[in-house]
Amino acid sequence: MLKSVGRSGQISLSKQYAGKTVMIEQIETGVCLLKIGEFIPVSERWLHDPAVSQDLNEAIVWAEKHPPQDSDMSALFPEIECQELR
Repeated sequence: MLKSVGRSGQISLSKQYAGKTVMIEQIETGVCLLKIGEFIPVSERWLHDPAVSQDLNEAIVWAEKHPPQDSDMSALFPEIECQELR
């Protein structure tokens, strides 16, 4: 595919790439490599660590088998007086 770079520095790819995230890697001056992929924010990269992913999957399986239940707050925190919401 041969494309021209416009005055604003942009190139247009075919519609099959519309809405996709593209990483542009400059190999050397005048040589760029485009890679289609997914973006993972730096603050979320820890979630993709294999050990963390395994722990999360185990937690999800546990949560699916143990639905939420009402808690007796006065039993959990006897030192605090619980008042009914009105």
